[in-house]
Amino acid sequence: MTASKKAKAKPAAKASRIDWTTKTALVTGANRGIGLETARQLGQAGCKIVLAARDLQLGEEAAQPLVAEGLRVRVEKLDVSDEQSVKDCARRLKKSRVGVDILVNNAGIYDRTPIMELETETFMQVFRTNTLGALWCSQAFIPGMVERQWGRVVMVSSGLGTFSRGMLGHPCYAISKAALNALTIKLAQATPDVVKINAVRPGWVKTRLAGALGKDSVETGAERVVHLALLPDDGPSGGYFRGKRPSRW
Repeated sequence: MTASKKAKAKPAAKASRIDWTTKTALVTGANRGIGLETARQLGQAGCKIVLAARDLQLGEEAAQPLVAEGLRVRVEKLDVSDEQSVKDCARRLKKSRVGVDILVNNAGIYDRTPIMELETETFMQVFRTNTLGALWCSQAFIPGMVERQWGRVVMVSSGLGTFSRGMLGHPCYAISKAALNALTIKLAQATPDVVKINAVRPGWVKTRLAGALGKDSVETGAERVVHLALLPDDGPSGGYFRGKRPSRW
């Protein structure tokens, strides 16, 4: 019998009831766009929020409406393109006894330079933000999830970086998101199943990045991220999704 047939024959585990008010979610690049709305929706679900932003002042300004709603928000300075900044943030949270249960690797940048004109530093700037930042944050916070025997990690990816859709994005962005997808698989393979690690394609959302070309609302894009952040204990890991539906890499 093949592994896939065994998996089909095995009855699904019963999802446990999770008290989200006891969970802390860290969202990177959360001072605007999908990141900010994801933080809002996770807060509305009951989670405590660590709103992480490269610019601390912008993060504090973004947090004000959330706090006014009664959500529990802590603002942290975090530049995911700087490994030391990630380590410093993790150290501050540990010192404050804040354990990150949900990590949303949302921070990202877009570059439109044609492949034959691409300079190394430009490529590395995008890659550090979109891919290495997610790796460094995962390395910083997944061990605590494993120790506590519970965790969720969501990689905010893009259909523009998928092979199934022809890698249609501009070179830097497409390559960095394809690498982020591969990182999702390898982290899930290396991590116990009590920590669910998945990537999501939130859609072409009406943010500053997409501009007038955006089709989906920020709220809809964030809902697709939040679905994976709030997975039950019998939820999937190591997958790529558009909302609740598995998608092709």
